[in-house]
Amino acid sequence: MPYILVADSGSTKTDWSLIKDGKTKKLSTTGINPYFVSETSGAEILANELKIGKAQHDIAAIHFYSAGVKAPQNKKLIEQILKHHFGIKNIFVHSDMLGAARATCGYEKGVTAILGTGSNSCFFDGNKITKQRASLGYIIGDEGSGTYLGKKVLQYFFYDTFDGDLHEAFINKYGNDLPAVLERIYKQPLPNRYLAGFTEFLQEHRGHYMVENIVEDSFLEFFNANILKYRESWKYPINFVGSVAHTFKDVLENIAAHYGVEIGTIAKSPMEGLVKYHK
Repeated sequence: MPYILVADSGSTKTDWSLIKDGKTKKLSTTGINPYFVSETSGAEILANELKIGKAQHDIAAIHFYSAGVKAPQNKKLIEQILKHHFGIKNIFVHSDMLGAARATCGYEKGVTAILGTGSNSCFFDGNKITKQRASLGYIIGDEGSGTYLGKKVLQYFFYDTFDGDLHEAFINKYGNDLPAVLERIYKQPLPNRYLAGFTEFLQEHRGHYMVENIVEDSFLEFFNANILKYRESWKYPINFVGSVAHTFKDVLENIAAHYGVEIGTIAKSPMEGLVKYHK
């Protein structure tokens, strides 16, 4: 029996699962997001980082879930990268939102949200996504995401909003070089990943009221822009996928309780659910 290859690709990394006879081999590579890679760089990532040996020649189908593939040209780019590397026809490129929904809902109805480097949400009817909020990206949207939280950390520091303890802690960890930060954000590649990296500072200082305020306020904005827009949120479970959701799940649970909605699954990664879905 040939293999099935399932991939979940974000801006930062791609998780891969090679499935055969009920067994799964897990791998990871750099993220393959069509907004940040070209056909050449995508091909280089696969050639240099995806080490699956002889199994590469015995793959029946690939299911690739990624951010940024709703645009036809982006979906085509990913298909070209995969076809060039694997040389097979059965390549299915899906949105990361569909991946999150399949991973958390399976074949049941539910609302699913992504809170990772970016953010998004949808209502899944057990077969397909029937409602989805606009994904505006990290510059004008992505409420509650790692990028959004990272921007808040930088604002609090450089606007002198942090109290003395957090201000000193930030300097000890990152320094105080505003020109270097601005250079990294506005002139270098992948600023969203860079910004999302500052969520680590929030993790390290949980319990401080300013940190809790940043996280809670950001998640409230996400709920207002996403979860509360679905009537189904009061009828079906609300599921979350992503490192940010998993790290700050207690805050999500408190906000959900405040609004009277039920939390379902909170998964750091959709891969376990996707493997179960595709087996």
